[in-house]
Formats: sequence, C-alpha cells, structure tokens
Amino acid sequence: MNYSLAKQNFDKLLLEAVDEGLHSLGESSKQAIYFHLEKRFNIKKHEIPHKIEAFADAIEKIFGLGANFLEILIMKQLHEKVGQSFKWPESKELTFIKYVAAAKRSFAWNKRTNKVTEGLVQWKQKIIEG
Repeated sequence: MNYSLAKQNFDKLLLEAVDEGLHSLGESSKQAIYFHLEKRFNIKKHEIPHKIEAFADAIEKIFGLGANFLEILIMKQLHEKVGQSFKWPESKELTFIKYVAAAKRSFAWNKRTNKVTEGLVQWKQKIIEG
C-alpha cells in the first residue's frame, strides 16, 4: 500500500470518527454542526481531514469549553478505528490536533510495515512450495 492510499484510508477513518463523535450529540445536532462548519467557517465535511486545525478552532468557537468533551469523543472513536496504540511523549500536552497527527503517522507507519510483512510471508510461501 502506498503512502497516498494509506493517507486516504486514514482520512476516511478520521471522517467516520468525527461523524460518530458529532452523532453522540444527536442526529439533528450533528447536521446543524456540519451546516455551521460549512456556512460560518467554510469547512465542508469532506475537507475536515485537510483542515483539522480550522475544524478544531471552529468546534471551540461553537462549543467553548465543551469542545474538549467533543474532541475527546472523536479521539476515542479515532483510536478504535485506527486499531493500534502509539507512543505519546509524556512531556507533551495532549491536544486534539497533535493526537490526530500522531494517529496519522502511526497509521501510515503500520500500513507500510504490514505491507512489508505480507510480502515476506508471500515470499516465504513461494520458497516452501518450491
């Protein structure tokens, strides 16, 4: 799997995590938030992975201190979707934007590692089968 494909897959998982996090507020609230993101902040749903900082700023402007709760919900959903843990330096403050960046790096790394592993397994099977 090339990096571009891994990036597209991660973007899809991130959008699903955002959608599920917003859905926890209710379907009509989720739709209202997407509407405000697009009309007030010029962020369309499909652009969120590419405008993650603007998305975080918009959520903070919409919800104030309550944005942290929503960001944590999205991070939990993203963690489940990425399906792997990754190292987080203890000295660094956990922010939504930094978490998404770390998850993206980990996802891309694991996709490349899995591809290499799959190739080695196939190579080994060919040798065994003769």
